[in-house]
Amino acid sequence: MQHSMQSLEGKTAFITGGASGIGLGIAKAAHKEGMNIVIADLRQTAIDEALGCFSDRAMGIKLDVSDRGAYRAAADEAAAKFGNIHLLVNNAGIGGAHAPLWEVSTKDTDFALRVNILGVLNGIQEIVPRMLAHGEGGFVVSTASKAALIPVPNCGLYNLTKQAVIGIMETLRCDLPEGYSAAVLCPGPFKSSLGTSGREVQEELLGEKLPPMAPPVQKDGGDAPPPFAFPADIDFSRIERTIEEAGERVIRGIKNNDMYILTHSEFKAGYKERTEAILRAFPDEEPYDGFAKVFGFLARNPVFGQQKQVPAFPGHGK
Repeated sequence: MQHSMQSLEGKTAFITGGASGIGLGIAKAAHKEGMNIVIADLRQTAIDEALGCFSDRAMGIKLDVSDRGAYRAAADEAAAKFGNIHLLVNNAGIGGAHAPLWEVSTKDTDFALRVNILGVLNGIQEIVPRMLAHGEGGFVVSTASKAALIPVPNCGLYNLTKQAVIGIMETLRCDLPEGYSAAVLCPGPFKSSLGTSGREVQEELLGEKLPPMAPPVQKDGGDAPPPFAFPADIDFSRIERTIEEAGERVIRGIKNNDMYILTHSEFKAGYKERTEAILRAFPDEEPYDGFAKVFGFLARNPVFGQQKQVPAFPGHGK
C-alpha cells in the first residue's frame, strides 16, 4: 500500500490526548516536521500549557473524544483554521481499573470502553471521511499498548480495550484506498502522565471527585516503603523513555508506512511465546485444500505482508 505521507511539511495533524505524555511527544515531532498541530484534549489547563511548546502553527481544542457531536465540531474548528486534515492520531486513553474483571464495576467498564474504544472509532468515523473527500492522502495512527500484545494481570479492561484498538487499526489498514494508510502504536514504558491525566479525565467526564491516591504503606505499618534501589548497572532511561523519543518513533513509522509501531525490543520474546502458544493450539491436522477455495479470504490476509523489518532506532542499536 502506497501513501502520501513521506513528506509532512505543511500538512495538518489532529492529535487527541495531545496535551501531555506520548500525545504531546507526537505533536512535538510532527511540528518539527513542519506540520500544523491540532491538540485535542479534555483538559484545558494542559492544553494551555502544551501550546507554549509550539509556534502559531498550533491550536488547542477542548474535546471529549466519546462525544460524537463535539468531535464533529472540533474537526470543523480545526479545518476552519488549517484546512484539510492529513494525520489523525487517536491517542486519548485511560488506564482502567486495576482489578480482576469480575470485580470491576459496570461504571468503570463503560467508562473504559467509552474512552479507549469509542473515542478511537469516533475519530475514524469523523476524520477519515474528510481525508478521503479532500483526496490529498492521509494517515491514521491509534495508540494501543504493549499490554495489547502481552496481557498484564489484573488489568483486564486496559488489556481488552487496547487489543481492540489493534483489531480496529489492522482492519482500517485493509480497507483504506491507495494514498491512505494506518498504523497502531504499541508503546512500552515512557515518561507519560497516563495515571494523572486518566484521573483528571475520569473526574470531569463522570462528574465525581476521586479520593486521593493512598500513599504506599510498609508491611510493618510505616508511612512509606524504603526507596527502591536499582542495580548500579541499570540505565533506567533506556527502560522508561522520553515522550520526544515516542514522537520521533511515530513519525518514522508513518514515513516508513509501518503497520505496527513498536518501541521496546524487550517484549519481542514474550510476544513470540504468545504466538507460539496460539500455533500449538491449532489441531495437528492436515488442512483441506478445498477450504481455501471457499474461505481463502478468511484463512489469510495479505495486509501482514506489508510490514517491513524495522531498523534500530538511533541510540538503541547493538
